[in-house]
Amino acid sequence: MPDGRDAITIRLIERISDVAPESWDACAGDRDPFVQYAFLNALEESGSVSAETGWMPRHLTVEDGAGRLAAACPFYVKSHSHGEYVFDWGWADAYHRAGGSYYPKLISAVPFTPVTGRRLLVRDDSADNGTLSDALASAMVQVADKMKASSVHVNFTTEAEWQRLKALGFLPRLGLQYHWENKGYGGFDDFLNELSSRKRKAIRKERAQVREQNVKMKVLSGHDIREEHWDVFFRFYMDTSDRKWGSPYLNREFFSLLGQAVGDAVVLVLAEAGGKIVGGALNLKGRDTLYGRYWGCTEAYKFLHFEACYYQAIDYAIEHGLAWVEAGAQGPHKIQRGYLPRRVYSAHWIADPNFRDAVDQFVRAEAASIDEEIRDLIATASPYKKAAPANKENPK
Repeated sequence: MPDGRDAITIRLIERISDVAPESWDACAGDRDPFVQYAFLNALEESGSVSAETGWMPRHLTVEDGAGRLAAACPFYVKSHSHGEYVFDWGWADAYHRAGGSYYPKLISAVPFTPVTGRRLLVRDDSADNGTLSDALASAMVQVADKMKASSVHVNFTTEAEWQRLKALGFLPRLGLQYHWENKGYGGFDDFLNELSSRKRKAIRKERAQVREQNVKMKVLSGHDIREEHWDVFFRFYMDTSDRKWGSPYLNREFFSLLGQAVGDAVVLVLAEAGGKIVGGALNLKGRDTLYGRYWGCTEAYKFLHFEACYYQAIDYAIEHGLAWVEAGAQGPHKIQRGYLPRRVYSAHWIADPNFRDAVDQFVRAEAASIDEEIRDLIATASPYKKAAPANKENPK
C-alpha cells in the first residue's frame, strides 16, 4: 500500500505468521504480552480468531527504506461487536435503523481482551515515531475507505495514543475499569493497613472463610503448568462462558498454545479442596502489571472468587514487585477490595458525517458522565483511609 512517502512501505497482511516473530516483537516491546507475537499468534493458530469467528485478521505493517519492520498494528475486520468490551451495539442499531450497514467495521484491538496497551506499535529505535504512528492511523482510514467499512475503532489504547488519534480526527471515548496500585507494600498486611478499619476487617474475614472451607490456593507459572491443568481450567472457562456470554470465545487449543508460547508470563491461580481443583483464575504478567483474564469454578465456595481473582493477584504483585493489577472489565464490587476506578481510552473514526456528528455528541456526554462517576466513586466508596484535612496554620 503506497502512502506517498518513498521511505516507508505499508502492507496489509492476512495472518500474523506472515511476519517474523522477532520483527513483530521489536515493535511490540516487552511491556504488554497481549500485543506480542506469541499471544496474537495463539489466537489465530487455535482458530479462536478467524473470518469464521467474526475476527478476520488484516494486520498493518510499516517497513522502512531498508525493508526492516518499523511499525505494526493488530487490525481486524469485524462482522459483529462481540468480544470487544467497548460497547457500540447502540451505534450499530441506530445505523441500521437509518438504513446503513454498520458491518463490516474495522478494529485495532486485542481480541477478547479489555487491557490497555499500545495499538500503534512503533520500534523504540525508529527515527520518527510520530510519523510512523500517523502512517498507521492514516492506513486504517484508507483501508476503511477501500472496504466501504462504516467505521474504525481503536480500543483500550494508551492515553498518549488516544490524544494522537484525537488530533487526527478520531472521536475520543472514555470508559472506566478498576485497578489496584502497589504503593511499595512489603506484604498484604501493609496494603490492608491503608484501608479503613471496617474494610480491612471485611477482607480479612473473607480470606479466613476461604481457608475455613478447607480450600488451599496455589500459583503456577511456566513449566509448572501442565496439560491436565489446562484441561481443568478450560472446564472452568466453559462454565463461566455458558453463564456470562452464551458461547465461548476461546477453544481448548488456545490455552495449550498460550502456555507453550508465553511461558512464564502465564500466572495460573488454582483452588484445591478435597484433593481436587475446584476453581481457578488465569492471569498474564507484563513488565509492571498483572492482568487478570479468566475465572471459573465447578463448586460454590463462599468468597473464592474474590480470593482467586483479587487477593491472590495482590499477593503476587507485591511479591514480584509489580506496580499494578488490572482485574478485567466492569465490576464495581472491586472497589471495596482496593481496586479504584481509572479511565480507559478508545478512539473511533466514523465514515458517514451525519452519523459521526451523532456519535460525537454521544461520546462527549458519556465522557463527562464517566469522569463524574469516577470522582463520586472515589469520594464515596473508596476503602482507603481518608486523608486528614491539612492544618491551615501548618499545611502538610
